[in-house]
Amino acid sequence: MNKRYYVLALIPALILAVGLPFANAQGDHRMIDKVADKVIAHYQGASCEQLMAKKMQPPSPEEAQKKEKLVNLLHKDPAARTEFLNRVAGPIANKMFECGMIP
Repeated sequence: MNKRYYVLALIPALILAVGLPFANAQGDHRMIDKVADKVIAHYQGASCEQLMAKKMQPPSPEEAQKKEKLVNLLHKDPAARTEFLNRVAGPIANKMFECGMIP
């Protein structure tokens, strides 16, 4: 699975994890920690079937708007992006491997 699919699989988890506009939290690494913890818990607590079903669903307009805000923040704040990805990449990749979503 290429990097694009990995990012697409990550976005729904981010949307589920964040209920507040994330753009106001620049520099607040405690928020990054909280979101990362929720994303990790989502992937570790979900079955493979649940992850596949969520991946196949198109996002609602509200989810799409939240996704855009999150992606913009991660693009604008390299430190937040690095911190977030360093925390979530391993657990997400392991779960995706277990579920056969990546070779």
